[in-house]
Amino acid sequence: MAYSIVLMTIDRKQELAEKYADQVLYEVKSEIYGCCIKLLTGEREVRDRWMDSFYNISQSVRSHGRLYVVQDPADGQNQVYYDPQSKTAFLVNVDYYGWVKSLALSVAGDVLEDEHSIYSVHGACLDVEGRGLAILGGSGAGKTTHTYGLLRDLRVRVVSDDWFFCRVYGRDILAFGSEKNFYIRSELAGIWKEFAWLVERSRMDAQGRGVIDLRWAVGKGRILPLTTLYTLIILKRDDQDREALRRLEPAEALRLLEEGGYFNPHLLVKTEFKHRLRNLFFLELLERVQIWQVNTVGSPEESQELIRQVLNMA
Repeated sequence: MAYSIVLMTIDRKQELAEKYADQVLYEVKSEIYGCCIKLLTGEREVRDRWMDSFYNISQSVRSHGRLYVVQDPADGQNQVYYDPQSKTAFLVNVDYYGWVKSLALSVAGDVLEDEHSIYSVHGACLDVEGRGLAILGGSGAGKTTHTYGLLRDLRVRVVSDDWFFCRVYGRDILAFGSEKNFYIRSELAGIWKEFAWLVERSRMDAQGRGVIDLRWAVGKGRILPLTTLYTLIILKRDDQDREALRRLEPAEALRLLEEGGYFNPHLLVKTEFKHRLRNLFFLELLERVQIWQVNTVGSPEESQELIRQVLNMA
């Protein structure tokens, strides 16, 4: 991870709030799955992208969490300070909006995890003819590539391409999206030609990333607020492993999740208490779904064929 996280006390949080108060030109409150998360920044570009990413909420609603996005030449590059008590994060000299977005979701996730038994999953969530699919994996494994690859099929709808929240309802695991729009990479145009025009119409940042309205490409009817999960696919890219497709048992899948930090590098608090909460949730999830591991060392089309095989999408 290219940024560092330092946990701090609420006293230190107040000191930083006073220190950076003069930089706060914009304040925006947004809803992230029922949480009011407040952005405080002096950077108009960050404000604009934030407003593209998240749904508005009444400014009279008191915030559950806050993100300061500020600059400080006396501090290091890409520093994150977080107070778990007030749910306040300071992103200092962070130059990549994708981290701002992810850390906003992580702050909301911290609130929901502690107080409402709602859990974050860093991955894509799709719906294939009424059956929910979660796609997880480490950086570079192909989550975005294969999410959009599946969206070429009209039977597939999308809840989230990057981060979703889960609740346990009896035997079901319900997955909920929270972002208004999607954050895509410019290289998507070179992988799936069907989405080239979408990338061309998007305003990309210096890292080749942009917030887009996926409804332009798939229509409003294929963006869902929630689904029930039936299948979980863990992607990996390993040239030394000759097995392209493998069914996993819950215990093995949980071990992979633990070893990979739940495939979520943006978790702000990693205490033993949090580890226990997350393990209990993921074990419940894994016991209720079919779990597959797909090795994406082949071409995108070859890996897509394996995923479609898992989903019985002949």
